Amino acid sequence: MAYFMSSNGSSSSWTPKQNKLFEKALAVYDKDTPDRWQNVAKAVGGKSAEEVKMHYDRLVEDLTYIESGQAPLPNYKPSGSNSRGLAEEQRLMRNLKLQ
Repeated sequence: MAYFMSSNGSSSSWTPKQNKLFEKALAVYDKDTPDRWQNVAKAVGGKSAEEVKMHYDRLVEDLTYIESGQAPLPNYKPSGSNSRGLAEEQRLMRNLKLQ
């Protein structure tokens, strides 16, 4: 999953593997988990609790921006015979909510 650079212009380097580990860790360590950001940082590896919290905050900011309709949806091209149509993909993107 690619993340937009937040409006404050800052971003740190995250590998695709770290992003995937970050996403999985968020599913395991929800908002009620004690020491959530320390646990997420351990799961990601190579990032501090502060860095993963900032990464999360940017993700929330980006999703809010997208959900508000201020960011255009990507123009994905359907691939293969089992792919959904563009309208269906856009509907699903609009319904994406951060838990």
